[in-house]
Amino acid sequence: MKFGGTSMAGIERIRHVAERVRREAQEGNEVAVVVSAMAGETDRLVQLCKEAAPLYDPREYDVVVASGEQVTSGLLAMTLQGMGLNAKSYMGWQLPIRASGHSAGLIDHIDADVLERVFEQGGIAVIPGFQGVTDAGDVATLGRGGSDTSAVALAVAAKADRCDIYTDVEGVFTTDPRIVPRARKLEAITYEEMLELASVGAKVLQTRSVGLAMRYNMPLQVLSSFEDKPGTLIVGDDKIEEFKMERVLVTGIAHDKNEALVTLTGLPDKPGTVAGIFGPLAEANINVDMIIQAAPREGEKSELTFTVPNASLAHAVSELEKVKADVGFETVSTDTDVVKVSAIGVGMRSNAGIAARMFQTLAERGINIRAISTSEIKVSVLVPEEYTELAVRVLHTAFGLDDAEANAGAAA
Repeated sequence: MKFGGTSMAGIERIRHVAERVRREAQEGNEVAVVVSAMAGETDRLVQLCKEAAPLYDPREYDVVVASGEQVTSGLLAMTLQGMGLNAKSYMGWQLPIRASGHSAGLIDHIDADVLERVFEQGGIAVIPGFQGVTDAGDVATLGRGGSDTSAVALAVAAKADRCDIYTDVEGVFTTDPRIVPRARKLEAITYEEMLELASVGAKVLQTRSVGLAMRYNMPLQVLSSFEDKPGTLIVGDDKIEEFKMERVLVTGIAHDKNEALVTLTGLPDKPGTVAGIFGPLAEANINVDMIIQAAPREGEKSELTFTVPNASLAHAVSELEKVKADVGFETVSTDTDVVKVSAIGVGMRSNAGIAARMFQTLAERGINIRAISTSEIKVSVLVPEEYTELAVRVLHTAFGLDDAEANAGAAA
């Protein structure tokens, strides 16, 4: 069981979490609990590090920011003990969770022997998420959102039946319910669909944790910490059929405002031009997503358009200006008033026409498409930011994702 920061925000909420843990234990399950720091605590600790030294030592940064989860794990263990349960907290170095690197370390190995001994004695292990230990014995952290990854990795190491992720949402929805009140909660979704949703704006789960679960075929369940309602199960393609669901072509619609459009004009028509642009961006670790280049007539100059994360825009423009003379393009312009809207679903693999329906639906509402990218189970379009909510709503309806009961309620 993994509980996020909002679930651990204060003693009353920690007591509520303890009650959920007790319920699982009373049903005869062997339980390990991974906890995040209290909501806002990690941000506070990161800010303190920046104030202490703008160019801080990553080793000492990890010592500071790992303390948030240490506090909540101790408090939850105390609360469970007060309920008469055999609970004890175990730091990342006590298991140990072996990790490489600082501030965004990767998990190398987890020794599950300690957990096995806890379970044999009928105990409950409470473990700080986000925390590991390096080969040198230093505290390591796994990057922001790393508690999800901790939980999945521990579930794999302990050969758990399932990893439950408790959050401030009821599960995975067909789109953001704040934009589309008729959005439906999904009973089940595949790892691939969840990875795509997470990568294009859905913030329910950290992408890294879903990838790890997929690699080891570890079933995940997303549940609400605050309401006793069924959640969403995330499983492999083979298990999804067990739900006897009528497989829709599109599972969900996601949007991401973290995109910036870059346009280069006057590119010379010669081999190596595109490589001269994207090579330096790759070396600077700038991710490029959508790419559009119109094929010029022989000897004429062309135009190239692509997207980068908003946070990388200034860096990208700086790198492009450095190679402007060598590549030979004329101008570089940018636009941050854009949003990426994506349709995701494994049903796309065997059905043509998804992209065409998407383009037609947007065209009928006068929404201009600036760029397009596709994968086997995803179609993404870049549209003006002012059309974000309209685009999400009309696509949600066009692909039959609206909740029929919510529609009936609205009509009544």
